[in-house]
Amino acid sequence: MPRSEFLGGFELLVLLALLRVGDEAYGVPIAEAIEESSGRDVALGSVYVTLGRLEDKGLVASQVGEPTAVRGGRAKTYFRITAAGLRAVRHAQRTLTNLWSSVPLKGATS
Repeated sequence: MPRSEFLGGFELLVLLALLRVGDEAYGVPIAEAIEESSGRDVALGSVYVTLGRLEDKGLVASQVGEPTAVRGGRAKTYFRITAAGLRAVRHAQRTLTNLWSSVPLKGATS
């Protein structure tokens, strides 16, 4: 996998949350999924910046929905993971699993 396709930690969290929420998700439920999983607050702006970076890399795709009166006439931008994004997540999982399996449990310092 080319270096440009390696995921940063938050990028991986965003992709995993997108998979958890499902296709056509938008920023708020993605941020909520990360918060629920990690117990940490997530800035919505950081989610959207990361989604933009992932889209530039071809790992997610976006689509603008219809404007709604509830949102003051604004439209939501929905995201879905691409095949390349799914491959990147699987590669990260294999890499982390391989690294984790070789971590010595005895004598580890805290």
